[in-house]
Amino acid sequence: MTDLSTSVPLTRQITSRAVLRAVFENAPVSRAELARLTGLSKQSMSEIVRDLQDEGWLRVTGRTKGAVGRSAVTYELEPRKAFVFGVDIGGTKIHAALADLTGAIVGELVESTDSRGGECVVDQIVRVHDTLLAKTGIAKKSVKMGAIGIPGAVHPKTRRLTMVPNIPGLTDLAFEDLLRDRLGYGILIENDVNMAAKGEQWLGNGRSIDNFVFVALGTGIGMGIVNEGRIVRGARGAAGEIATLPIGADPFDSRSFMAGALESAIGSIAIRGRYEALGGTPGLTVRELFERRDDLAAGMVIDEVARVVATSLVAIAAVVDPEVVIFGGSVGARPELVERISFYLARCVPVPLSCTISPLGSQAGLFGAIATALDQFRETLFEMPGRADLGMALLAEKAS
Repeated sequence: MTDLSTSVPLTRQITSRAVLRAVFENAPVSRAELARLTGLSKQSMSEIVRDLQDEGWLRVTGRTKGAVGRSAVTYELEPRKAFVFGVDIGGTKIHAALADLTGAIVGELVESTDSRGGECVVDQIVRVHDTLLAKTGIAKKSVKMGAIGIPGAVHPKTRRLTMVPNIPGLTDLAFEDLLRDRLGYGILIENDVNMAAKGEQWLGNGRSIDNFVFVALGTGIGMGIVNEGRIVRGARGAAGEIATLPIGADPFDSRSFMAGALESAIGSIAIRGRYEALGGTPGLTVRELFERRDDLAAGMVIDEVARVVATSLVAIAAVVDPEVVIFGGSVGARPELVERISFYLARCVPVPLSCTISPLGSQAGLFGAIATALDQFRETLFEMPGRADLGMALLAEKAS
């Protein structure tokens, strides 16, 4: 039954998957409890658990504490039985990692994004993947699933990329298919800010919150929406592309057409332009601007940007109604900006939105990619049959 392949009898495939799911959802768990959860006999459960141990899927975690003199061995999934590949691709850098079944990173690598774009980026991802395998000593066959965040929109049906301004040539490729063929396992691509929202949902300030938005503000602005526990993508994968909101600039001005009105008003280029227009020191980076504590022009710019962002959030809240707004990105993570945004929100809505800064920093997108790959792999691994198939399996098990 290695890798739960189709060469294994159907009944054993079904029951083994049911046991793996029960272990994952209830670990640490004993064989008796697994039998109760799955409806299988204790004898069959003992056989399946032994097989899963022999094949490396399960490991012993300890013993239960019961009545005097009585205890039972408990089990959990073996984290290093399989691995996933997560990648966060930006216009300037690629951050990739291999993680085990618990999501723990076992190897990671950061390097500059290939400026040639297109298939050169595909080649780069494959090379980074192989480098990580060599670095960690993990066998290629042990990597079962991958997920990649891309700074663009992914059409939910065609899986084609659109709106990728910072990496040339990607919209011309069947990116997902190419990587699946090159790497030899399932690959899922997703918008990078959606991936960051997924990371927040898994490990950040979005845990245990069903409705929130993640706003990434830096060179540009984007948003990931989690509504009722799910990422919202829209008909063309462009939900959350708030750079085009008609706020902060005239959306009919041709100068706003490519970047979008909102981004042209509060992106990093706009922030530097605002500062210099107020007589600030030319040539400063946005980081340097924010660090000039006693600079009157810098304070005025932060205030202006905060007011525009707050106005945008009022519009977003009217449609999405998030419980929390989580900020990230090089500009969005600045506490002095988020403080001013909260100040302005309190002045224009009766129940101000709760605003917070991501604790994951620049790793939110990578964590989101790992979480997405793990979800996809577990869905495949634990895929449950229909009731008829499960019923037939249980009948066959009882008959034997």
